[in-house]
Formats: sequence, structure tokens, C-alpha cells
Amino acid sequence: MLIIPAIDLREGKCVRLVEGQLDRETIYSDDPVAMAAHWQEKGAQMLHVVDLDGAFAGSPKNHDVVKEILSVLTIPVQVGGGIRNMQSIELLLELGAARVILGTSAILKPELVSAACSRYGDAILVGIDGRYGQVAIEGWGVTVEKGTIELAGEMKALGIKRVVFTDIRRDGTLRGPNFEAIRELATATGLKIVASGGVSTADDLRRLKELEPYGVDSVIMGKALYAGTVTIQEALIIAAGQGEGVC
Repeated sequence: MLIIPAIDLREGKCVRLVEGQLDRETIYSDDPVAMAAHWQEKGAQMLHVVDLDGAFAGSPKNHDVVKEILSVLTIPVQVGGGIRNMQSIELLLELGAARVILGTSAILKPELVSAACSRYGDAILVGIDGRYGQVAIEGWGVTVEKGTIELAGEMKALGIKRVVFTDIRRDGTLRGPNFEAIRELATATGLKIVASGGVSTADDLRRLKELEPYGVDSVIMGKALYAGTVTIQEALIIAAGQGEGVC
């Protein structure tokens, strides 16, 4: 199971939001490139970068920072936030992104998801963000009349093999992931799941590790790492199956 530290970009800074709310922001670094390099140096095997400004605006807004992160790191980087056309996808992959995450496009432009999967295969992921089981889009500001499992099934039919699943009510709260929803999504769809949102303790990671046989192959970690409630070294040990309580 991969541990994937998150770099959330807002106005060129590395931040964390609580439940995706812009007025509940904590700035963790004025130098997100240095922060990205820090996680690589600490042993991270992949990085998760989100252009928050882009997610809200509908088009990438932190391109220069993302480009610099991609040029500095040697580990794979997955990028999301405001990516809603093929040109943006192509540019990120040309710059060196290993994966591109589509979010709002899954609802508004399913034909883009299909075309991107046909052209780039496993490099295309869909981010499914849920609030009370319903899908939220456009920087989590709009909830649509579609369930997370329903959307995941539709995306699988278009060629998606892995999704990033976030329970918005848990994101940035340190209240623990929604284990039941994660397992349900994995078992109902057969997709690979990147779990995101709410990890706060080593025990949370151990419980997610237990979901690995169901298809949960990665965990995105943000606030827990920045707040120090879990160290990345501890997380990597648990993910490798070497932590206490993991067989």
C-alpha cells in the first residue's frame, strides 16, 4: 500500500482546508516545491498535488508551481484540480506527471474521461468526492444528484481502473476515514481505490491496510503528516505490513 503525501496549492502556497472550505485554511509552507522535495527525501514513493484554485475556477491556476515540482522530483506525481480538457491533460503528462486526476469532468464531460482513458490508459484517474454518499464537484462547492458508487460504476465503464475517493466531511478534520464507505466502494465496483481524507492516527492506517485485499492500494495523507499526528516513517512501516497489528 502506497503512502502518498498531499501538496494542496492555493495562491502558490502549500495549504490544508477543513472539509474543503476556503475559510478554514491553514498555510503550512510558502514554498510548496521545497515541501514536495521534503516528502521525497523522507521516503515517499509518490506525491499527490492538487491545484485548489484550479478546482474552484475550472482551469489550472498554479501551473508554474506544479511545473517546478514535476521538474524537481524523481518520484511519480499525480496531479488534479481544474483539469477539464485534453490540452491540460496532455500538458501535465508532457511535463512529467505520472497520473492526471479528473474530477468535475467525470460529471460534466464523461466523453473527456473516455477519450483520455483510450489515449493514456492507467495514467488517468477520477477523483470521486462524496458528501453523505452524493457526489460533489467544482471544488466541492456543488453536490449533484448522483451517488458515489453509481458514478464509480459509470467511470469504470468508460475505462477508469483507479479512483481517488474522498469523504469530504472527513477531509482535514483528523476524525478518521470513512472505512465503511471506502470498503463499500471497493467491493461494489472492483476498482482500485486511493483512500483520501480523515487519516489521523497509526491505527487509521492499520485499518486501511486491512482493506488492501479489497483493492485499497494507496492512502493520501495531508493534515496528519503536517500536524505530526503520524510521521511519514511510521506510515511507511505500516503500509509495508511491518507495523504492530498488521499481518
